[in-house]
This record gives sequence, C-alpha cells and structure tokens, in this order.
Amino acid sequence: MKTEIPMYREEKKVYDLERIEALIEESGGLAKTKDITDLGVDYRRLQQFVADGELTKIKNGYYSEKKGKISEERLIYAMFHQDGVLTMESALYYHGYLKQRPFGWSIAIDKNASKSRFNLDYPVVTPYYTKSEVLALGVETLEKPGFEMKIYDRDRLICDVLKYQEKISKAEFQEGVFNYIRDDRKNIEHLMTYAEERQVKKKVQTMIGVWL
Repeated sequence: MKTEIPMYREEKKVYDLERIEALIEESGGLAKTKDITDLGVDYRRLQQFVADGELTKIKNGYYSEKKGKISEERLIYAMFHQDGVLTMESALYYHGYLKQRPFGWSIAIDKNASKSRFNLDYPVVTPYYTKSEVLALGVETLEKPGFEMKIYDRDRLICDVLKYQEKISKAEFQEGVFNYIRDDRKNIEHLMTYAEERQVKKKVQTMIGVWL
C-alpha cells in the first residue's frame, strides 16, 4: 500500500495559494469563500493570505489575486459586465475625454439592483442607480484587450455629465465637456434627443450650443 508523504507547513501554504489562484483564474477573477474552503483550505489560512497581501478581499465573501497581479479592469468586468454601464468619469476616460484615469469607477446600474454589491473593499466604485428604460439608453460596447464593458455613447454620456455636474470635479467636468465639443465624432442630433430624455436640454443649449 502506497503511503502519502505529508507536506511541510510552508509547502502546504504554497500549495493552498496556488490552488486558490487557479480557482480565481477559472472563475473569471473572483472566487467565493465557500468555493475556496471547499478546496480544503482553512478559513484562517485564507485570512492570513489576505493579511500578508497574497490575496485581495474584494468584499464580504469574495476574493481575488493580490493587488498588482490582477487589473482593476478585470475586477470591474467580473463584477459588473452583465448589467453595469460605464458612465461619468470612467466613460469620459475611455472615450478619450480625460487624460488621467480616474481614481475610482462610475457604474450605472438598475435602481433595483442590490445595494450590497457596492460594499466593496476594493476597487472604489460609485453607483448611479437608474430606471431600467433610462439605463439602456445610448449603450454601446467598449472593447479593448482583456476588457469588455457596456459604456454610454459620447452623446448620451455628455448629457449625464451635465445632469450630474455637481458629482464630478470642476477640472474633470471642464476637460470632458471641452474635449467632447472638439470631437468630430459627436452627433448633434443624437445629443439633442438624449438631452430631451435626460431633461438637460437647456443646459446643452447654454453650455454646449454656443460652441457648436
């Protein structure tokens, strides 16, 4: 009968970490506590991996690889690609209207979505709760290597930036609006349609119309 050779403490620790990382990879960037403990990993060891910086706690019950090993984009995709839409500063950045990537993430989500989804330790996410019919207005798909998300098109986006002007810094607001005005790809007809829907027509006329 073959006898298994027991692993030393450090060997077992490395073995457990490798299995957790493999699980996270297979799960698209996030793994649940139960799935990790089902591997036979002790919960106290899991917490130690977090304390040592080997793993990152995203929110209660969810873990990912250590910071720097997995991108924030991948985490955002894992958590919100099905029903979230990039908006405000995040969308301004990916449309090329902001040079500096914002510190946090702005995600439009259905107003009936669970608020607990945004109780995150990392990354920083600001939700914009929206009616379902409004949420779907002007949505397109952002595709870049390793990252695919729903995002508002530039004309819908700028209407939201005007609508929620007080929630964005003055510098980012000015940079975003100015670069939209300069963008040859903007569609004024779409802009005015969205402005009507988002109830910012007067703002569009006074703040953007004079430059068109």
